[in-house]
Amino acid sequence: MPGNKQTWARKKNRLHWLLYEGLEIVSNSQAFTLTRKTLRGLILLSSIPLFGMVAAFGIAPDTAVEDVPVEQVVLGLEIPEIRSRPAEGMTFWRHERIQQGDTIGSLLSRLEVNNQDVARLIRDTSELKALHPLAAGRMVHAETSAAGELLLLRYFPGGSDQVVLEKRDGSYVVSDRPALLETHIQMKSGVIESSLFAAIDRAGIPDSIASQIVDILSSQIDFHRDLRKGDRFTVVYDSLYGNGEPTRAGRVLAVEFVNQGVPYRGVYFPGSDGGEGGYYTPDGKNLRRVFLRSPLEFSRISSGFSSGRFHPILKKWRAHKGIDYVAPTGTGVKAVADGVVAVAGWEAGYGNFIILEHEGSYATVYGHLSAFAKGLRKGQRVRQGYVIGRVGATGLASGPHLHFEFRVNGIQRDPLKEPMPEGKPIAPAHLAAFYESTKSSMARLDMLHGTNLALLD
Repeated sequence: MPGNKQTWARKKNRLHWLLYEGLEIVSNSQAFTLTRKTLRGLILLSSIPLFGMVAAFGIAPDTAVEDVPVEQVVLGLEIPEIRSRPAEGMTFWRHERIQQGDTIGSLLSRLEVNNQDVARLIRDTSELKALHPLAAGRMVHAETSAAGELLLLRYFPGGSDQVVLEKRDGSYVVSDRPALLETHIQMKSGVIESSLFAAIDRAGIPDSIASQIVDILSSQIDFHRDLRKGDRFTVVYDSLYGNGEPTRAGRVLAVEFVNQGVPYRGVYFPGSDGGEGGYYTPDGKNLRRVFLRSPLEFSRISSGFSSGRFHPILKKWRAHKGIDYVAPTGTGVKAVADGVVAVAGWEAGYGNFIILEHEGSYATVYGHLSAFAKGLRKGQRVRQGYVIGRVGATGLASGPHLHFEFRVNGIQRDPLKEPMPEGKPIAPAHLAAFYESTKSSMARLDMLHGTNLALLD
């Protein structure tokens, strides 16, 4: 009996362990043999502690959980209010763009300047004079204290300067300071539909850059007579920016102008060994001719070089040994080449006129001027492109225009047909430096080749 009791205890413990592990008891196993009656009794005896074990350890394998109800509970948590106090002496920078119709008061209010300083500035008009006029679109930067006290104000009215309004010992001091300038490269393109002016405006190109384009290519293109609808241009130039705002256009770096299907290109080379910079073709030929093709940037020819024409004032036929350019009174007249002032005075037919003597046997004449350049005098040296006078209608003139003559050994020649001497090309010893220096500008020009960015929306 004691042996049977020990055997039964061992079997009972084994049965509990097998049921807990989820294993199946197989009758007639090699471990032991149980009858159905005995098995039912064992299960009954062990049910209470067994089910307690299962409940304590979780969900049994293969139990369905799809129908278990899930309830979402949202609890509101109160966040304590956190108030940060500015540290003593802390300052803030604020930036505002001037809007149309802005006043000093409205601008300072948007910059969160306190009422006391606003009233002080409005009362003391001496400081405000430096801020007028407020140009819409310009940026204003203000440094204020935590209490809204205006400590410093920077205004960029355009150009390369900035107006600084600074508080010192309780009062404001105004000063002009140079702005910190950055150089940005610009690339623009356009197509002539009606006029060069319209195409340039549509492309968003500054007037100073347009003038440079004409100067650079004036020895190859007659911008008064040769332009056609469909001509296109591409230009690469640098612009100067101060505090993120454009201040002024800089220099043309490269340009291409396709005139009547023929491309003309120019690229800037600063020069070697500190020499003077200039514009050249991509293979190093000088685009600067000894003589410009025209003394005016933009105008039209009203009367060309001829052996005879009917004079509108004298009412008779006579030779016209020059070119007449129609332009508004006051338009600048440029020297077509380096030279020396031989005459700057009055002659009945020419009115106010200037004669420049150039290297060799060349001379040029500029007549009907309304005024001379300030300080211009006989014997003075002038450079090509220098404004020597202004278009007028003095002398025998029916309206404002420039009478221009080109003389060789004292004899008038047609400047539109006379072969002009060329400038010096890049010396062979400097060609490698030229190609290296102009490589990036030419790459940008090639990038826009055949495109028309001005027509893109």
